[in-house]
Amino acid sequence: MAPHFAGLMRRMTRALVLSCVLASVLATGCDALPRGDSGDRQTASREATTLVPVLTVNRDWRSGRIPFGLRLSAAAEERALQRVIYDAAYVRIPYPNGDVAADRGVCSDEVVRAYRLMGVDLQRQVHEDMRRAFHAYPRRWGLSRPDPNIDHRRVPNLATFFTRHGTSLPVSARGRDYTAGDVVTFALPDGRPHIGIVTERMSADGERPLVMHNIGFGPQIEDMLFSLTVTGRYRYEGPRGGRG
Repeated sequence: MAPHFAGLMRRMTRALVLSCVLASVLATGCDALPRGDSGDRQTASREATTLVPVLTVNRDWRSGRIPFGLRLSAAAEERALQRVIYDAAYVRIPYPNGDVAADRGVCSDEVVRAYRLMGVDLQRQVHEDMRRAFHAYPRRWGLSRPDPNIDHRRVPNLATFFTRHGTSLPVSARGRDYTAGDVVTFALPDGRPHIGIVTERMSADGERPLVMHNIGFGPQIEDMLFSLTVTGRYRYEGPRGGRG
């Protein structure tokens, strides 16, 4: 097979796989939905597709001697080793340090879980901030008060929290501007939100960092940074001075 034809076939196969993944997300959405919300939900095994092989964790997120971003990247890689079925169902969970079933979740759950490996409980941090400043958060779900079962599982809430208590960075079209540990939000073709964590792994051409995310097949590390519209880029290293 001619090299140029083989390359074309690989690109066509990759595009087909990605379109199937996006179709799954369009059916489920990446935002966790409370019971009673409209929209179909479906689950899919992460074994259905793997665009980039997951690599072994090479850093220790527990070591304070390593910069936070690199440790968060390692925690993200640890999450990508787990088997998780995409499930956006609303469930009641404990508080604080609550989580849905370990084998279930959506894109935001993987960000929350990676931070939890760092000792940061985004469920508690988001809930406490929403209790202090509920008016600062999106009202798109018609809630009149914070709900610790779901608030931290919603991408727009995480973006608001990171903006308020972390650093909101400019969105760039240059891959090398993104650093390990950056949290990136995206918009799907239908406008639904998505979220992932930038890792220290790089694309084959060295131009883009790979991203840990769950877009319908469980947590994976993939070369997808610019496959969707980037809507935000954040850095958050945990509570400071008792505030999150």
